[in-house]
This record gives sequence, C-alpha cells and structure tokens, in this order.
Amino acid sequence: MSLFRRFIPLHMKLHSSSHSYSARSSMDNYFLRKRRKWPLSPYKTKWQEETLTHQFAMQKLVESTANRCPKTHLLSILIDSFSTYECDPTPNAYYFILKTVTKNPSIWDEIPLILDHIGRVEKFETPEYIFTYLIKFYGDSNMTHLAYEMFFTMPAFRCNPSVKSLNCLIWVLCKNNYDLRIVLQVLVKSQLLNIWVEESTFKILIRALCRIGKANYAVDLLKLMVDSGFNRDANICSLILSTMPEVKDCDGVEIWGVLEEMRKLGYSPKRVDLFTVIRFYVKNGKGMDALEVLNKMKMSGMVPDVVCYNLVLNGLIFEGEYSNADELFDELLVLGLNPDIVTYNVYINGLCKQVKMVEALRMLGCMEDLGCKPEMNTYHTILDGLCRCGMLSSAKEVFWQMKSKGLQLSSQMYGIVINCMIRNGEVDEAYNLLHEMVDMGFVPQSITFDGLIGLLCKKGSFSEVMELLNIMVTKNVVPGIRSWEAFVQALSSAKEERNVE
Repeated sequence: MSLFRRFIPLHMKLHSSSHSYSARSSMDNYFLRKRRKWPLSPYKTKWQEETLTHQFAMQKLVESTANRCPKTHLLSILIDSFSTYECDPTPNAYYFILKTVTKNPSIWDEIPLILDHIGRVEKFETPEYIFTYLIKFYGDSNMTHLAYEMFFTMPAFRCNPSVKSLNCLIWVLCKNNYDLRIVLQVLVKSQLLNIWVEESTFKILIRALCRIGKANYAVDLLKLMVDSGFNRDANICSLILSTMPEVKDCDGVEIWGVLEEMRKLGYSPKRVDLFTVIRFYVKNGKGMDALEVLNKMKMSGMVPDVVCYNLVLNGLIFEGEYSNADELFDELLVLGLNPDIVTYNVYINGLCKQVKMVEALRMLGCMEDLGCKPEMNTYHTILDGLCRCGMLSSAKEVFWQMKSKGLQLSSQMYGIVINCMIRNGEVDEAYNLLHEMVDMGFVPQSITFDGLIGLLCKKGSFSEVMELLNIMVTKNVVPGIRSWEAFVQALSSAKEERNVE
C-alpha cells in the first residue's frame, strides 16, 4: 500500500509537467521505438535460418520435380534437393513426393521405396496424415489389401495410429464392400494398438450397414453406441430409416419394429421419418399398413401433407383396397388439402381399375375446373381405361380433345386408340390414323400392323395391304404371322387378277 501511495504523487507529478516537455519527450520515445536496434536472440536466428533453408530446399524440390527426367526417381530428387542446402528432409517434403507419385500410375512402384527410406533412414516421427492419405489412396485405387497393411505397419514408421487412421481404414473397407468379418477383425486388432472407437467410428459402420441393406444390424450397432455412452444421433436414426425403402430384399425386415427400438433409445421420429415408413410399406405392397401409419401420424399430432396422402392412396389402390382409397380421398378434401396432379392421377387410375369410366371422365373434368391441368399420364390412363372397356366413342372424343388443345400425343396413345379401332372393326379410321401416326414420326408396333392388315385382307383392300407392308419394310418393323399370311394372300390375288386379264 505504501508503494502505491508513493507511486500516486509521482504519477501526478509526471502529468503536471509542461506541455512542451511532454510533447518533446513523446516524440523522442516514438523515435526510439521506431529506430532502436534490439538485440536478437541467437536461438531465434538459428530457427529462422533453418526454416529459410528448408524453404529453399522445398522450392528446389518442387522445381526439380516439375522438370525431372522420367527415369529419375522422386526419392533421389528429394535427397539431392535437401543435400544442396545441407539440411534434412522434412515430413512435408515426403508428403509432397508421395502425393506426386500417387497422381501418376506409371510410378506407383516408387511408393514402397519412399516408405522404406522413411523407415530406415529418417529419425522423425512420421505424421499420421501421411498414412491416412495413403490408406485412402489405396482404397480409391482398389488396392484395399495395401491399405490394410499400411495401417498396421504405421508403428514401424514411428507413428502411433489413432482413431483418425482407424476410421479411414474402416471407411475404405466398407466403401469397397469388404467382408464385415474383416472389419470386425480390424476393430479387435486396433485395441492392441490402444485405439478405442469413437462416435465417428460407429457412424461410419452404421452408414455402411445401411448401404448394404443390413438395417437390423445397424439398429443393433446404434444400441451399442448408446450403451457405450455416446450420444444418440438423430441424423443416424433418420439415415437408418431412409435407407430401408431402398433395400431390395425387405421381406425379413419390420420397419415399425425398428422405429420402436429407436423410440426406446430416446429418439422422437419426425414427419419425414414416418413418411419413410409409409414409403417402405407402399413399396412392399402393404397399403393397409401404410394407412395405419398415417393414422398414427395424425394421432401423434403431426399433420400429414398431400405427399403422404398420395403415397398411401397409391398403396391402397395397388392393394385393391378401393373403398379405403375413396374414404382417404374424401378425407383429404375435408381437411382442406389441395389435391395435386399426382393425387388425381393415382385416384383416376383406381377408378379405371374398377371400370368406373364415367366417374373417371367426371374427375378429369373436375381437374380442369379446379385449375389442375391434366398431364400426359392422366390422358394415357383415361384412354387406356376407355379402350379396355370398349368405350371407343368416348376414347375418340378424349383423343380429339387432346389434339384440339395442341397436346403432344405419344406413340403409345396412338397405338391404344388404333388397336381399339381394330378390335371394333373400324378399318378405315384405323388406317387413316395409322398413316397420321407414321407422318408424326412414330413407328407402330408389329401387332398393330398385323391386326390392321388382317382386317384389310378380309375387306379385300390388297393395295392398302401392300402399302402397309412397304411402310413396315421402310420402318424396319418385322412382320408377324398374320402379316405374312396377308402378304401371300395379296400376291395370290394379284396373280389371279393378271390371269383373268
């Protein structure tokens, strides 16, 4: 306290000096700060010289590598570059030449030489990033066995592997679809190297299991991850669920059970997760199960969107649950959701399957009145349904409406209408429409030609038959049996006509 008291008057005394003196002394201090040559530490000077020397050596290495002779090994260039400046090569220098080697497949055989030199000659502790780079390189180059060997030989290069290099190796093994037993073997051996898996390791393994369709195993591993004290990752849970609908063989998988297991781990599913469950059931032909999930969504307070309704509606129609599909469509409207083009397409497809073509045509009109413009799939479904029911007049009316609206008609639509005309015996209209189809650049199927040629032969229109046969030859359409029979009959008739003359 006494020192502080003595300091205060001194401090006040300094500030009570004249203004000119303070200004002059401040200028003098500024000059000293800017001009004084402070003594340099000898240790700092030595470190700066070494750093500068290594920079020069590294620069020479880069230049020599760019201008090297193809027969000269990169290791020799590295040694010469650093010998020129009388300094030892750094780990970054070896990292540079390794990256250079890996970019040129013709000199990949130099990698073992470089690694051998690091292990035998150099004394530094090799950084782990050099080995993680090589492990990933071997994995990307389909040399996974070398990546495996690289990981377990790291201690020979004075480098203690950590979970980073372990994760890199596991990622390479899983990416290249290695046997899971080898992955397990790596995990067991890594414990001997005092490496313990972390949350990131679990995530890599879970993603790999999801990719190969082992969702149940992924859930078991997720349980182990939580039991080991790691945090439950919501993204991992969503990933497991999202990959299940993409699995080709899902017969032995119960996705709702998987979701319940995740609930026990404290995971609260989101709407996108339940949508994934619905998509899984629809894809596997379980429309009623998808409807049950939709109802559970609503009971939990979630509001399904029109996409969810479209998916369940499609599943119900595919399963033949038409009454439930009708109720679901009415529910969608009552809830105030606006049906989109997918909704209408799916529902119209269900009406066509039930042979309710009058209702399907009425729904087509409602679409236009509500401002939802029908697309080509909508018209295709309507035309196909009408022609299957033999309602040719309605099909022709829809077809002409499409043409009047300037819609781009497809080859399939022409074929549907022409085949329906052939079945109904309307030869002339079918013949004219087929010519229009060809003029549009489309190629009718062989069965269409066969049916029309058969009717023309019965009618005795052999000149039209010959014309159609010429079109088939021009369009490289292989005639069917009926076309060959008609062709022979046409030739016989022409021969008879010549004989009569």
